[in-house]
This record gives sequence, C-alpha cells and structure tokens, in this order.
Amino acid sequence: MQLYFLRHGEADWPDWKKSDDERPLTDFGKKEMRDVAKFLARLKVRPDLLVTSPLPRASQTAKIAAEYLKAKLRQDELLAPGFGMSELRTILKRHHAKVLMLVGHEPDFTTIISGLTGASLKLSKAGFALLDVDPESEEGKLLWLFPPKFARKSK
Repeated sequence: MQLYFLRHGEADWPDWKKSDDERPLTDFGKKEMRDVAKFLARLKVRPDLLVTSPLPRASQTAKIAAEYLKAKLRQDELLAPGFGMSELRTILKRHHAKVLMLVGHEPDFTTIISGLTGASLKLSKAGFALLDVDPESEEGKLLWLFPPKFARKSK
C-alpha cells in the first residue's frame, strides 16, 4: 500500500497561553499548506482517504490538503501526539485504503517512518513523505521525502 505522511503546518504562536493541543495554524502555516497541497495535486497525488489528528493545527492542514486533492477526510484520535506503531496498526485496520494519507505530528511521524523503512530522517513542518508499505511485514520503502520549500520553488 501507499502511505503518505503529512506533518501539520506552522503553528508557532510565541505568546500562546492556552493548551498546546489547541494551537491552530498561523497565517503563514495556512499559506504554506496551500502551496504544499497545490504541489501534491500537480504531482497527481490521489489518496483514497486522508485521516487526521483531531488537534486544530493538524485538522486545518488536512482540510486544506483534502480540498486540493479532492479526497475524503476523516478524523481519528489515534493520530494525536503519542502516535506509534500500535496506533498505526489500528488505523490501517480501521481505515481500509490502498492509498492513505495521515496528517499528524512530530516526533511521531519520524519515529514511524524510520521504524518502517530504517531511514534516518526528520519530517519538517508542512513536509511530507511517501512510503510503499507492506502492512503484514510492517516493512516499507521510503519513496519521497519533501520539505515544504520544494512546493514554494516549483510554482
């Protein structure tokens, strides 16, 4: 199966006083996500389904991506921070798709991608990765890893 990982966009609010779980995207984060979503659409990325963390910064990211990619969108609490291999197994069983895009957080995505592929990497904010994964063996190949600057440079 093809498994995309899309990290939420910028949500850094220097004077943020509320819970970290409530942080939304910044204006720059929203613009950057639109650029990334347009880039993914130009690459003909067509996920069967997007599944997002319930946190605002991730769900806002997923809504932007789903709009540009014309994909169905679902929310799953398992993608909240703390997402690991056991949560991934449940997500894959719960949301059957040949091409699935997950929208969530660091360091969880880097840990999962590294565990599936053996790759040493860091997924930047608004960055995305594509893996070819065998869910049975829990092994995969890293096919793409793009930081958001690729989207800005490809306009």
